[in-house]
Amino acid sequence: MRVGNRRGLEMRFALVVEYDGTDFSGSQYQANARTVQGELEQAANTVFGVVDGRMRLASRTDAGVHAIGQIATFDTNVRKPASEIRNALNGNLASDVRVHEVREMPDDFDPRRDAIAREYRYVINDAATASPVNRRTEHHVRQNLDDSAMDKAAKLFEGIHDFASFAAATTDESSTIRHVESARVYRRSDNRVIFDIRANAYVRQQIRRIVAALIFVGNGSSSIEKIQSLVEVPARNSATQNAPPHGLTLLRVVYPTSLDQRFGMPIK
Repeated sequence: MRVGNRRGLEMRFALVVEYDGTDFSGSQYQANARTVQGELEQAANTVFGVVDGRMRLASRTDAGVHAIGQIATFDTNVRKPASEIRNALNGNLASDVRVHEVREMPDDFDPRRDAIAREYRYVINDAATASPVNRRTEHHVRQNLDDSAMDKAAKLFEGIHDFASFAAATTDESSTIRHVESARVYRRSDNRVIFDIRANAYVRQQIRRIVAALIFVGNGSSSIEKIQSLVEVPARNSATQNAPPHGLTLLRVVYPTSLDQRFGMPIK
């Protein structure tokens, strides 16, 4: 399939996609691995024939990372009702990925470029024993965590910063400056510690390295001052620990009001 070829195409559809990332090698297409993009493209080709152009995703997720509000787009000249498209795609998808909503979008809509923010959540279980039921969607740590100290440390990430300290060693991004609109840690129940973050974009592995650093603050093996140093004196690969991917979920991709209204999608 060719990227960006709109010759003779009439419609661009946006999908709200949920997936359990456990058995995927990430969201982006790979020729020799199972990916979310690859599964969606295969389903779209089955439903519509050959879809012109790669299916585009709003946010890249690593292997093992989940999503409930990923946005994907594709172009087609086959006109079908949105509910029929949704049902047909889901009928050709495995049970660990589902399309919840389908909307027709403007021809120039780009799910990645037009997004103004992405919201992610990381769930930590600090009970004495892990939960077998939730083992795919939360990271278990054996130490009781100080969520109040973690929240104070999380606030240091808010604002426009160079996140080089929290970027993957192998990242090839030319700039590691990102705008974090909000970051907070709170205890949802006796044993669930939640980290929520909203930013315009992220460097590779940024969230999981931030979570690992916050866990060290929570268990007392690091300090808020250490976090402050990592933020104020950015240096590639300074925060070397990386929290496991399975605790992380993409909650929502945020667009300008005009596009959100056009979506009409209850992304939570």
